[in-house]
Amino acid sequence: MSFPLLTATAALPAIGAVATAAVPAARRTAAKWLALAFSLATLVLAGIALARFEPGGARFQLTESHAWIADFGVRYELGVDGIGVALMALTALLIPFVILAGWHDADPLETNSSRWRPTQGFFALILMVEAMVILSFEATDVFLFYILFEAMLIPMYFLIGGFGDRAHTGSDENAAAQRSYAAVKFLLYNLVGGLIMLAAVIGLYVVAGSFSLSEIAEARANGTFSMATGTERWLFLGFFFAFAVKAPLWPLHTWLPNAMGEATAPVAVLITAVVDKVGTFAMLRFCLQLFPEASKWATPVILVLALISIVYGALLAVGQRDIKRLIAYASISHFGFIILGIFAMTSQGQSGATLYMVNHGISTAALMLVAGFLISRRGSRLIADYGGVQKVAPVLAGTFLIGGLATLSLPGLAPFVSEFLVLVGAFAAYPAAGIIATTGIVLAAIYVLVLYQRTMTGPVKAEVQGMADLKVRELVVVVPLIALLLFLGVYPKPLTDIVNPAVQHTMSDVQKKDPQPEVEAAK
Repeated sequence: MSFPLLTATAALPAIGAVATAAVPAARRTAAKWLALAFSLATLVLAGIALARFEPGGARFQLTESHAWIADFGVRYELGVDGIGVALMALTALLIPFVILAGWHDADPLETNSSRWRPTQGFFALILMVEAMVILSFEATDVFLFYILFEAMLIPMYFLIGGFGDRAHTGSDENAAAQRSYAAVKFLLYNLVGGLIMLAAVIGLYVVAGSFSLSEIAEARANGTFSMATGTERWLFLGFFFAFAVKAPLWPLHTWLPNAMGEATAPVAVLITAVVDKVGTFAMLRFCLQLFPEASKWATPVILVLALISIVYGALLAVGQRDIKRLIAYASISHFGFIILGIFAMTSQGQSGATLYMVNHGISTAALMLVAGFLISRRGSRLIADYGGVQKVAPVLAGTFLIGGLATLSLPGLAPFVSEFLVLVGAFAAYPAAGIIATTGIVLAAIYVLVLYQRTMTGPVKAEVQGMADLKVRELVVVVPLIALLLFLGVYPKPLTDIVNPAVQHTMSDVQKKDPQPEVEAAK
């Protein structure tokens, strides 16, 4: 029996979470190093899985299948295609940086306190989220995916509500109330989406007799299974609603600015760069593969919602006074681009959407983590409380600028490639949608450059005068992310080679072909 690599990749951080939580209360530093060690070991396993994946091979590789709840047809089935393995690697890559960036975020505010903010719990929860997200990218059984889709809400709820941002302008009681509100709102929105999805999952089993993607695909190919048009559309809506909440797509997005604003910067990265990717990934994996006709039927409405997300998120980012909420609204705009690429139903659009998921994860992590370092020094999230930072902390300002330029998709940085492909794919199939989406690029330039100008340039404010530059630990977090943005910006081929075959499979599922350009005959 071959080594269960996918199971090991997800099990290792789960084991690490238990081990970290078990470290004695007084040994906080040991808990941090243990969590970091498990995250690095998970990264090694994810790298091995990425290396063993053959882009030109079978659709799902490194597969595992075992009976789980036999009476209900539920199996423990895992497998990764090019999209899943890329996002699994992204998750494993980001978690060590999240842990390093949050090294002191759960330290007690009072010396010798052993009760306030259990450090062990903070890092154990991060590892538990990693385990569930990785396994969700690997699951090819719909019921198994649903369990993971819902279960990851529990550790995220405690990370948002129990370990909020210390840079709060109000009283401690007000800060606690805001954290609680953000955590409950996050949980309720996602739980409602999950409950609607559960009804659709049960409905799928009733009509298909299986939760297995491979079995359903085989039965459809053999002509032994088909869904009535009305049934397929209702089931699609149940799945899509849950994924749109997680994504987050307008108008189901309102939980995200609260959650990212009140969470610590590393947890905010965990939300938007890791957990939210499960929503857009699931649109490709489940909506398009299980419900191809319904996906095409719903495309016009979904494209409108995606365009609203792009423009609305960017406009609200322009008007923000809070650094972290600005980045949150920018992410809503970026997720609009991802969903636009998915439902443009072109190979360029879907390749761009998948690359966007990876590149957005890296660029948002870089920008948010540097913003977190900045906020921790000043103790404020308000843009107006900064000015002239580049004169006293030039490295911090420089890395902040690079993260911002990546967010606005500057050519030469990784997000440019993905955004360009999304727009090309959208223009090819829906020219009007492509034109409207380009306004998001202009607005992104405004909110990023204005943010940099107001915080980093101009006279040095008195509160900023003694601000320290980035330290070694912080540079270890930021420099590799910037290096990746540069590398994938000039040479995205290693990623596109992995992703493109999976995109072609998805295009085949929905029976779509790329529109052919109209060429006038020579006279």
